[in-house]
Amino acid sequence: MDWHQIFAGRNDRMKASEIRELLKLLDQPDIISFAGGIPDPDLFPAEAFQEAFTQALTAENQATALQYSVSEGYAPLRDWIVGEMARLDIPCTRDNIMITSGSQQALDYLGKLLLNAGDTALVGWPTYLGALGAFNAYEPRYDRLDPETNRSAADYAEAAGEGQVKFAYMSVDFANPTGRTLDAQMRERVIDLADELDIAVIEDAAYQSLRFEGEALAPVLAREIARKGSIDACRTIYCGSFSKTLAPGLRVGWVCASKEVIGQLVLLKQAADLHSSTINQMAIATVAQNQFDTHVAKIKEAYRARRDSMLAALEKHMPDSVRWTRPEGGMFIWLDLPAQLNSADLLAQSLKSERVAFVPGHAFFADGTGTNTMRLSFSKMDEALIDEGIERLGRLIAAAL
Repeated sequence: MDWHQIFAGRNDRMKASEIRELLKLLDQPDIISFAGGIPDPDLFPAEAFQEAFTQALTAENQATALQYSVSEGYAPLRDWIVGEMARLDIPCTRDNIMITSGSQQALDYLGKLLLNAGDTALVGWPTYLGALGAFNAYEPRYDRLDPETNRSAADYAEAAGEGQVKFAYMSVDFANPTGRTLDAQMRERVIDLADELDIAVIEDAAYQSLRFEGEALAPVLAREIARKGSIDACRTIYCGSFSKTLAPGLRVGWVCASKEVIGQLVLLKQAADLHSSTINQMAIATVAQNQFDTHVAKIKEAYRARRDSMLAALEKHMPDSVRWTRPEGGMFIWLDLPAQLNSADLLAQSLKSERVAFVPGHAFFADGTGTNTMRLSFSKMDEALIDEGIERLGRLIAAAL
């Protein structure tokens, strides 16, 4: 049977994630992997989750934990998130929150909600690979979102052609893949641009809690609320996640937005999977209520040390012609190589000779450019392995010049 002739045409736009494929290498013990943006499992609050799941399965709670539930999500968890949003100067109510199966599901739902085939999504150059994967199924075209250029709304609208510009997507804190943070002026500029174009803003806040140094910046949604007075008057959609702070395997994230947006997302949730796992939400709520701040402080201390080790190793081992970012938090450092180098070719060589994995940068560009870039993650390797891996990688790059 020729399945391809039966598959919908949109499937041609869906490609295997290079990162997901590289994760298979983690089972090879001699590989030093800077590939996946993966939390260190040694830092998971496993005992706390064991207690939380035990509590969820008591006679008093098991009927809730194991039963169907509302699509919006577990109420005590949504209430805890409301409190966290208030700490970020985002006043809201439970009705402004919907729980998703990780923030990745939120991106998929938002693509489905906002995009018609041929519409334009404004994204960074580079941007999060998972966002491109989520949006691609809805057949958009992409345009470069670069607030620093002061490109006019009219120019974006003209470039969209017959389609509409629908949203600007960005990770504003310690972005995946670059590790960069959007400054306050540029955050305000994004709101201006969105108002001029009458589009949504999708604020991916997966790494927002992982600041190691520097002054925290108010989220885009907080800034828009300050301008307009209420979350229900705002166009920014905030996507949060517990994957980088507590545990990615439980697949719990959330969307914080106007009630009108949440109402539409709930309909998509009902049609897709009814609701996210209730017992997982209960466990997340219990652990978050008991030790979110102390646990996040613990992982930030560990990741800061690893970032510092990687930055020191890059200074020590990389050729002078290589440039890299210096993130204030998160999990990633971005490398710009000399133009003649191709990071995909380097990866193939590295896996054979140096046994070091990383993510070639072209995967993060909507147009496939950026072939001389790469993403390194420091979150899972200890300091000694970071130095060894960067030394091997520097040797490979020097030999290719």
